[in-house]
Amino acid sequence: METVEMNSVSLKRPHSEDDVANADEIKRQKISEKSQTGNNSGQSVETVKEQPDKSLLEDTKNEIIPNEEGEEQEDEELEDSDEDGDPESFADMMKHGLTESDVGITKFVSSHKGFSGILKERYSDFVVHEIGKDGRVSHLDDFSVPVDDEVNSEDPSEETFTVLSDEDKQRLEELQLLKNKETSVAIEVIEDSKEKRTVIHQAVKSLFPGLETKTEDRDGKKYIIAYHAAGKKALAKVRTATDPRKHSWPKSRGSYCHFVLYKENKDTMDAINVLSKFLRVKPNIFSYMGTKDKRAITVQEIAVLRITAQRLAHLNKCLMNFKLGNFSYKNHPLKLGELQGNHFTVVLRNITGTDDQIEQAMNSLREIGFINYYGMQRFGTTAVPTYQIGRAILQNNWNEVMDLILKPRPGAEKGYLVKCREEWAKTKDPAAALKKLPVKRCVEGQLLRGLLKYGMKNIISAFGIIPRNNRLMYTHSYQSYVWNNMVSKRIEEYGLKAVPGDLTLKGATAVHIEEKDVHNYTIHDVVMPLPGFDVIYPKHKIGEAYKEMLVADNLDINNMRHKIRDYSLSGAYRKIIIRPQNVNWEVVAYDDPKIPLFTTDLDKLEGKPLPVLPTDGKFRALKMEFSLPPSTYATMAIREVLKMDTSIKNQTQLNTTWLR
Repeated sequence: METVEMNSVSLKRPHSEDDVANADEIKRQKISEKSQTGNNSGQSVETVKEQPDKSLLEDTKNEIIPNEEGEEQEDEELEDSDEDGDPESFADMMKHGLTESDVGITKFVSSHKGFSGILKERYSDFVVHEIGKDGRVSHLDDFSVPVDDEVNSEDPSEETFTVLSDEDKQRLEELQLLKNKETSVAIEVIEDSKEKRTVIHQAVKSLFPGLETKTEDRDGKKYIIAYHAAGKKALAKVRTATDPRKHSWPKSRGSYCHFVLYKENKDTMDAINVLSKFLRVKPNIFSYMGTKDKRAITVQEIAVLRITAQRLAHLNKCLMNFKLGNFSYKNHPLKLGELQGNHFTVVLRNITGTDDQIEQAMNSLREIGFINYYGMQRFGTTAVPTYQIGRAILQNNWNEVMDLILKPRPGAEKGYLVKCREEWAKTKDPAAALKKLPVKRCVEGQLLRGLLKYGMKNIISAFGIIPRNNRLMYTHSYQSYVWNNMVSKRIEEYGLKAVPGDLTLKGATAVHIEEKDVHNYTIHDVVMPLPGFDVIYPKHKIGEAYKEMLVADNLDINNMRHKIRDYSLSGAYRKIIIRPQNVNWEVVAYDDPKIPLFTTDLDKLEGKPLPVLPTDGKFRALKMEFSLPPSTYATMAIREVLKMDTSIKNQTQLNTTWLR
């Protein structure tokens, strides 16, 4: 097996933003007509920005929800780049972005000649199915609601969701959140009957936890009066506890409703924000095993505490780009990282490779695999890479951290961020810069609020306002940057075989491969460390290379503990070569670039037939399937097949050339 240096840019023709917008609009209209709701994607690392969707998710797209730690979650970028405008001007702006070589991604393991193809021309060309810890692949194939052995009289009926007017709901929500001085809300019963009153009582209690109801006669008319049972104290319990209305939950039913979330072109956290908003609960009662990509169709399992399957199923009629199904009740939540991996179905359109090239590329992927690089999403998309901020944190250089986050930067960004940075550069006044930000929950806004609160001389506390997971993203990005560079050096120096001094895992413990045992190992057994205080390093040239790289960055590899505990890096081990499982592929011909080339779970549920494809179409596409373990980047596998640079900078510049 030989290694191949990447020394030329790909001929891949990426999509223009206009193409993306048009394709997405067509798909969005299709979804809207079906009242559709869904999208999920696990390990892919491609970051392709798109035009904003006119969906219910807009209200929450800038929210940052602190999460438990998990590598997949960390890869959700905190920045939003503004890519409006013609493709050429955007490509000019992206000249300041990163390329793969900037973050140490320089090697290939296969010897085949690369070819071009379009990745994610449509987001529906990239489908991800989560693989649970039991090896079961998540699929959406059942919309039915489970029936309890014990009948629960308080489960809401279908009419519960429609009996209240929008005005009633608005008044009740304000009452629930104590937004006005009202102590109660009166709802007139128009068509008075005991059954109608019961439905209204049930609707208020189930849709607005914390409110109680009673019936009153006023001037000969019946009214349902909603009120807080015990004022603010009761409200506080309902708003913060993870078990609202315990008395209404049957004892025989598991406390958690598990369901499959199918989402299209939406981020996992956006989806949970929207679900929590419509259910009027806090997002932290939801749990999941991993976050999935936005620009894809993704299918994953979610668990929610004490929300009935019936209430969840009703949301299928209300929300776009989601579908919920495969409901079941269990006694446990889900935990980040307890998945076995993700299964990918990917279409690469308009490929140029010959059948022999494709056969050689895919066989190599199946038999050898690909270098387990951290992909481009790990490092951000703007002129200030996340690893640079991480390095400044580890150096304890807080003025540099503040400067890197807030200073003006070239490249593609939203207009209000540009104005905020300009104001900061001119005045160094947090209050003045903050006024330029309509969205205060971005990292820049959070840091400015911290500086306003703690002052310019206490940057550490100001930075601490940013949610912990998002702060750690920066230091972990630096570790990934070091790892990528060291792996490229390791492969350049020693090739694709295990050598004495390499590291391998015995259980969870890393040990050095000795000369006498080297014949017992292959490259697939070799791991390399992310730098930290609790790892060991290879006993050959690469061990010294780690030290040299950190010394050049004014860091001591033997002292990775930070005076602030959060930023102390313990380190970890990562396999340098990943061999995908369940690899399959086929080449298909097509004429219409908008036609889907395979059916999704939702298509199957709706009984849509397989697309009819011509045998001699104008274009060829490579349909490929493979499974990857967690924290592995699908775009790095695709990079190995195409021999292409996956950075946005490269794609947009090539796209401009193609448009000309």
